[in-house]
Amino acid sequence: MSARAWAELLRLPALFTVPGDVLAGASAVPGRPGGRTLLAACSSLCLYEAGMALNDWADRTEDAVERPHRPLPSGRVRPAAALSAAGALTAAGLALAARAGRPALAVATPLAATVWAYDLVLKRTPAGPVAMAAARGLDLLLGAAATGPARGSVRRALPSAALLSAHTLALTAVSRHETTGGAVLPPLAALTTSGALGLLLARELPAGRGAAPTPGPPGSAGARPRTGRHPLGRVLTAAYTALAARPYLHAALHPSPQLTQRAVGGGIRATIPLQAALCARAGAPVAALCTAALAPLAARFSRKVSVT
Repeated sequence: MSARAWAELLRLPALFTVPGDVLAGASAVPGRPGGRTLLAACSSLCLYEAGMALNDWADRTEDAVERPHRPLPSGRVRPAAALSAAGALTAAGLALAARAGRPALAVATPLAATVWAYDLVLKRTPAGPVAMAAARGLDLLLGAAATGPARGSVRRALPSAALLSAHTLALTAVSRHETTGGAVLPPLAALTTSGALGLLLARELPAGRGAAPTPGPPGSAGARPRTGRHPLGRVLTAAYTALAARPYLHAALHPSPQLTQRAVGGGIRATIPLQAALCARAGAPVAALCTAALAPLAARFSRKVSVT
């Protein structure tokens, strides 16, 4: 069982799409990211990788026919080892969340349950895309719960979680057809979703800790702070829309397996600028830039490690 086989099993390039969830959640609440935020990010990474290992263990029979090159059907990783890794990574993720505080653990526990339910039961049912979307939303809320005050943090981050979940729902619906193709409606719906999310991201909203307050009438305490249409947010929103919309359009016009797979890849790559745009929208430009910096790293790493 080589390190390369494990890298393929765990889909390490996709790991770069995970920290932005926690940073987007942390950006949506009062307070600054700190040690608990880092613990939440490590917890998120462990739970994500647990899902990757469990996914291939659950799909080992199907992959023996459709993807015989994958680590389990090719014999490069033993199924028992993959299942053990999924269990160990889940336990590690929950332990890290517990170190980040009870609110973080309260979010990480249903997140872990959703990951296991998706891989073992829900993946091939109509509830599969909804479960995957819920997992991404919970991952963002994990960052909020670990960073903000004990009460109200999760509620403040719900709008950002809803936007990220909508993107994930559309992407997962497309991915269900990547081996067969022939489906026009899922990529068309995903194209519409990415356009709608772009419009919502461009709207002014009450900001987080990083925005300056707008002036209010004389004698007032001032209006609520607003993000404004900052150039960074506009650039990140445009990057998200471009990365997601074009491959979705191609897959809708010509729903072949190849173009559907490209649409899925485009949707995955678009996750990082979406997370960064959510950070910028909440008034956290440093978190936005840190998240956006993960995109070139993911692209570079993906050229070295297969994720299919």
